[in-house]
Amino acid sequence: MIKLAITGGIGSGKSVVSEILRLYGIPVYIADDESKRLTESSEEIREKLTEKFGNDIYEGGKLNKPLLASIIFNDKEKLKTVNSIIHPVVRADLSEWLESYADSKIIASESAILFESGFNAMFDKVITVYTPLEIRIKRIMSRNNTSYDNAKQRIESQMPDEEKVKLSDFVIDNSGNISLLQQIESVLTKLNYF
Repeated sequence: MIKLAITGGIGSGKSVVSEILRLYGIPVYIADDESKRLTESSEEIREKLTEKFGNDIYEGGKLNKPLLASIIFNDKEKLKTVNSIIHPVVRADLSEWLESYADSKIIASESAILFESGFNAMFDKVITVYTPLEIRIKRIMSRNNTSYDNAKQRIESQMPDEEKVKLSDFVIDNSGNISLLQQIESVLTKLNYF
């Protein structure tokens, strides 16, 4: 089995690549979605976040996302604390998920913060989806109904794509100039999937 990680900055098109892999029959774990699910359902996360940030962090059994966002916004230490609470639970969930697909030829996981979280160590190969900055900004502005400056700030808060590219085995160009399908098929051919 080959464990394949997909990463790239916000607005790069990771989700599109993940969907195409699914169409080829490859199971894909979406770390961001699973992190949100676990933040709601995990007693361990709930207890630790409540202990650290107070009872208001959950309202009616649901995470108070605006409050959490305001706590960690522009505070790297508090963001580190939140990640130190959530990441181990996500890592354990991902490990179980990987084991459940042990008979698959290739399985994949999509994560925006693959390298920052250290999750890359769990995978055999890494794909970075690369998209030029201006295209990413336009996508974020359109998708999130936000300003140019806000979109740019969100991009700048993440590890630069150029660094991710250096740490990756494969790079998929999602600028719209080269067929995504052909690039993905090329990667899967190199991994002997076909």
